[in-house]
Amino acid sequence: MERVPALDEPLKKSLGPATAKVMAEALDLHTVGDLLHHYPRRYAERGELTTLSDLPLDEHVTVVAQVADARVLTFNGSKGRGQRLEVTITDGSGRLQLVFFGKGVHKPHKDLLPGTRAMFAGKVSLFNRRLQLAHPSYELLRGDREESVDVWAGALIPIYPATTKLESWKIAKAVDAVLPGAADAVDPLPDALREGRGLAELPDALRMIHRPRTKADIAAARERLKWDEAFVLQVALARRRHADTQLPAVPRRPAPDGILDAFDAKLPFTLTDGQRKVSKEIFDDLATDHPMHRLLQGEVGSGKTMVALRAMLAVVDSGGQAAMLAPTEVLAQQHHRSVTEMMGELAEGGMLGGADRATKVVLLTGSMGAAARRQALLDLVTGEAGLVIGTHALIEDKVAFHDLGLVVVDEQHRFGVEQRDALRGKGKQPPHLLVMTATPIPRTVAMTVFGDLETSVLDQLPAGRSPIASHVVPAADKPHFLARAWERVREEVENGHQAYVVCPRIGDEEDQKKKPRASEGDDAEKRPPLAVLDVAEKLRTGPLAGLRIAVLHGRMHPDDKDDVMRRFAAGDLDVLVATTVIEVGVNVPNATAMVIMDADRFGVSQLHQLRGRVGRGSAPGLCLLVTEMPEASPARQRLGAVASTLDGFELSRIDLEQRREGDVLGQAQSGVRSSLRVLTVIDDEEVIAAAREEATALVLADPDLTTQPGLRTALDALLDKDREEYLEKG
Repeated sequence: MERVPALDEPLKKSLGPATAKVMAEALDLHTVGDLLHHYPRRYAERGELTTLSDLPLDEHVTVVAQVADARVLTFNGSKGRGQRLEVTITDGSGRLQLVFFGKGVHKPHKDLLPGTRAMFAGKVSLFNRRLQLAHPSYELLRGDREESVDVWAGALIPIYPATTKLESWKIAKAVDAVLPGAADAVDPLPDALREGRGLAELPDALRMIHRPRTKADIAAARERLKWDEAFVLQVALARRRHADTQLPAVPRRPAPDGILDAFDAKLPFTLTDGQRKVSKEIFDDLATDHPMHRLLQGEVGSGKTMVALRAMLAVVDSGGQAAMLAPTEVLAQQHHRSVTEMMGELAEGGMLGGADRATKVVLLTGSMGAAARRQALLDLVTGEAGLVIGTHALIEDKVAFHDLGLVVVDEQHRFGVEQRDALRGKGKQPPHLLVMTATPIPRTVAMTVFGDLETSVLDQLPAGRSPIASHVVPAADKPHFLARAWERVREEVENGHQAYVVCPRIGDEEDQKKKPRASEGDDAEKRPPLAVLDVAEKLRTGPLAGLRIAVLHGRMHPDDKDDVMRRFAAGDLDVLVATTVIEVGVNVPNATAMVIMDADRFGVSQLHQLRGRVGRGSAPGLCLLVTEMPEASPARQRLGAVASTLDGFELSRIDLEQRREGDVLGQAQSGVRSSLRVLTVIDDEEVIAAAREEATALVLADPDLTTQPGLRTALDALLDKDREEYLEKG
């Protein structure tokens, strides 16, 4: 019988069924490899104790400390059940109280004598305004083999991510039991790469990260294990890219004197250098006989839609069709309106007054009437319509294309991979794919999350765009600042401009059923988030009385939404009070001011997107971030960061640092626990870039990895079925 590789050995065999069951249920660890890749979160030095001064409330913690005093209190005049043991522990930085009740006091009373050192684990709670651990688990630190005090005091104690059912020291004992097996682990890194970069061998790295003798051991182990994570992931992505180059696709080249040339000739402005450069990259890809997979990222308002439209027209020129997938109906309608306006008579194919080289541009959304929908579907299947813009209604089974050549996906992060894949499946051969996002993505994230896509960046704003001034309005500390904000809106309207007011909630009956989110524990969080309907009413009767105010939110009827957007775009409304439905793609150059209520409830990237709706014309834009959060709170610091820079890449970096990246393969999209344990996509840019280069070269030379059995095993472990499908569809 074939021997199971060392790291694939089930934990049941090594640790026994009872412990293995707890490991599987509590931490999702099933094999020796899973356990050995469950790295310590930090290391406590027995000589210098860990800090008690900043313990997080309501979290499960492990601390190393010394008993300062212990006393038994008797209450209810009884023995046994009426006893409480209070133990105070200290580490020099702070003190923490431990409490044990009833019959549970006897053993700790004997063990925890003043001067004793131990590891304690439990959930931090608050009692009488003091932090405490009630009934914590503990492990005395006295050196299991009667080691001398000197040896014992200098050792590094690994503290593992733990749970109530499984304390850190129990995990450490389990690791001790399986660590010898790591000696037989198959190394995923090719020897030449490992030796060339001076990296430790895998068994040594695992030993050093779990049982380091020195801090240098930890550093060497982390350096090696980062490479494992980066390299295996980049090989997966490189194989994906390589497989894509093997797929057939129809080359799409614009015809001379076709619809693209006609469109370019009627443009009232010249393209920016950035738009020209990116268009060339896209046209070069479209001309090849394998599918383009390109990510187009650009600042809010950098002209991505123009670049995408020119690519779509190039495909129409070549006899194909192009589809643009938008995340919301408001955005699909907005794109359809702006595309038909930009194209003019070129969008009137088959109609009276349509130009010779014109095509038809159809809109397809879920809420269309039956007759309009029937006609749109007919135009697609006959090829009458060269361009279609729609929501996920495009993906339905009934939708068939004559010859789908290009799929443009707007705002990538809002689409599940399945949706993108379903649309790509509508072509007779795989269509070309262009993914657009206005959320700037740091280079390292692009290399990991979108590692199977080539990347183009538009970082130049078209001429005529105006700067946007952003300010935080601390409504609780300085109410007069909020009053001044409404005055500024009124001033903008008096000068002939328009304004948005954005709220986190709608405020209708559906909303009332939902509980408000609790986050940073500040007083501002105790009330529900401000709602569009309430705020609009207060503004109509209060600070903006007399102005023409309308509301816009996702639960309105599509015709009503469209009507409000048309009236706002035409200048028939002064102020639009809306939810984040206006976040992407809404383009009203005359809107110059935006007030974001409860701004602390939005993410950094979302605030940047929203802000990009103003300053789209020749007049400067103003964005006011209203919050009731106290000055020292993280939320206020986040808003300060948004106000201080218009650089989306800088903000996306701040956003990522605050959220931490989680799983770069996209927890939401792959539904698999994080594959990243020691690699961080912000700090390890050099490792990721180098791993990408090495992976690309390796896959080019050996696509099936026939010479790398260890790497194949590691890929199988990373790419379980769900994740494999995620990358397949990428």
